[in-house]
Amino acid sequence: MLLVHTIQDLQTHLASLRADNRTVGLVPTMGALHDGHASLVRRCVSENDVSVVSVFVNPTQFNNKEDLQKYPRTIERDAALLEQLGVDLVFNPEPDEMYSEQEMHRQFAFDFGGLDTVMEGKMRPGHFNGVVQVVSKLFRLVSPQRAYFGEKDFQQLAIIRRMTRLMQFSVEIIGCPIVREASGLALSSRNERLSEQERTTAVNISRILMESRTLTLSMNTRQVEQWVTDQVNAVEGLEVEYYQIVDQTTLMPTNTWQHAIGCITVYCGPVRLIDNIKYDL
Repeated sequence: MLLVHTIQDLQTHLASLRADNRTVGLVPTMGALHDGHASLVRRCVSENDVSVVSVFVNPTQFNNKEDLQKYPRTIERDAALLEQLGVDLVFNPEPDEMYSEQEMHRQFAFDFGGLDTVMEGKMRPGHFNGVVQVVSKLFRLVSPQRAYFGEKDFQQLAIIRRMTRLMQFSVEIIGCPIVREASGLALSSRNERLSEQERTTAVNISRILMESRTLTLSMNTRQVEQWVTDQVNAVEGLEVEYYQIVDQTTLMPTNTWQHAIGCITVYCGPVRLIDNIKYDL
């Protein structure tokens, strides 16, 4: 496995790896890798001749500087895991390698078609501009045939699909199911910031979401939204930022259970956690 830090080295080594029309898969990450990331990487390795993983804490998608500073950076551990998983090339650049001074301080312009006005987009203005900025740049640098994203960040996945269509990238976007601990807690790099007590408390998020599936025959979407919000807020140590049941494609509020997904963000102490549940199973 090769670990590179510059665009020049990335493209030099990638050119030799992709000789003879070999297919390339990409898994974009911000590092602090866990089993959820590993599931994406395993699929990428199994479905492509060449596997590339980016490990880059992207500053342009953080609207909270303190959150950026606290985001875990574990490149040595990440690289060891990726080598075990059979990755061919790991790209770990510094911000000034990825962005010019102008790019770093000017918001990336993109037509989100309204996908950025709800949920995470509403709570974190500019966040998805940074996501589209970095993923579009990675697509241009790597030119993968396939790219893999987790469904835990469901709104991000919907926006990446739109970006791929509008920017006309020849990349197949593959969404992969949420990976959970045995307790039900969705795996996240932010879980590393939870204390043992907070981790136990956070399990209630997925428990309540799973329970809400049993209510779809007796309640409408707005009633279930309120029920989930009340149930989570009743747990000491948890505070709901939002819970919305939306259409899986448009991300707009829906009154039908068909093609519906419930997306939640909860503060567990100081740690902001996201999760979701599909209702059309």
